[in-house]
Amino acid sequence: MVKQPADYRWSSYASNASGAFDPLVRAHSAYVALGITPEQRRTAYREFVAQATAETELDEIRLHLQRQYAFGPNRFRDAIEAQLGRRAGPAKIGRPAKKTPAPDAGESVL
Repeated sequence: MVKQPADYRWSSYASNASGAFDPLVRAHSAYVALGITPEQRRTAYREFVAQATAETELDEIRLHLQRQYAFGPNRFRDAIEAQLGRRAGPAKIGRPAKKTPAPDAGESVL
């Protein structure tokens, strides 16, 4: 990881935050919605990126990166696991729950 987004050479930050030309960067609709003028969009983008991320969230992101787990809600992780055909998050701890056998058709359950 880098200290500042502008330090990462493959980031679109320079284009979005300062207007630097990059033939690979196309303005996303969410970026365009940040302001009417290009300067308003760049200012809003810089302010958005400058918002601090909580240290606990950074620790969680780092842990997921180190363990190569998908970072996001369970629904997102489930979708990634279905696509990859493998786990994308930590395994459940402990034994699987025991399944109780279904009663026979002739037995009554009280």
